Amino acid sequence: MTTTPNPALVTDLAPTGVLRASINLGNPVLAQGTPEAPAGITVDLAREIAARLGVGVELLCFDAARKSFDAMADGRADLCFLAVDPARETEVAFTAPYVVIEGVYAVPRGSALTTVEDVDAPGVRIGVKKGSAYDLFLSRNLAHATVVRGEEGVDTFRDQDLEAGAGIRQPLTAYAAAHPEVRLIEGRFMEIRQAVGTTIGRRPETVSFLRATIEELKENGFVAESLRRSGQEEGLVAPPA
Repeated sequence: MTTTPNPALVTDLAPTGVLRASINLGNPVLAQGTPEAPAGITVDLAREIAARLGVGVELLCFDAARKSFDAMADGRADLCFLAVDPARETEVAFTAPYVVIEGVYAVPRGSALTTVEDVDAPGVRIGVKKGSAYDLFLSRNLAHATVVRGEEGVDTFRDQDLEAGAGIRQPLTAYAAAHPEVRLIEGRFMEIRQAVGTTIGRRPETVSFLRATIEELKENGFVAESLRRSGQEEGLVAPPA
């Protein structure tokens, strides 16, 4: 087990006396349920970290990663569960990832696009969820295709009749299964490394505590068991740091 944190650590990470954790219900791999009754790996992690601090937990639920990020960045939350990205690391001190998921493309079934590389071409418009990890990644890395942002990437893809939609493998797979006019392109365009984060202004000892805790919870099976309970694949657990 990790060492019981000292009072300075508790004061630094939970200054209000309660650990305020921002939860992104927009990613069904990480969180499920409602704002009133959230569940999933991020909820379990928040509660476990709070228990180790000896404080209560307040779960602040949002429907998008950018809103979860904003809550922590502007001081409403102490902890976040987001994909590691250079654009976020200017404000967030991340642990190593606890889960690794994949970003994939959906296209119309009759599309001529057959590989990930095909999608980055002139005239190709890709629907993404605004502020998501894959929005940040594609906006930074695409050479020819255009990103089209909306509240939900798959809705933007469908409603605007775009050439492709980007998203997380699990929900996009379910969408394609329910919509035979859509198929997924084989392979991934990115790995999405989901980690725990807090503001970069926190003490080094605080960040070290979070990093050590996440490594322990990966190693002892906590993360895998939480994923299993929420109907997710245990194989999503990230490798040791």
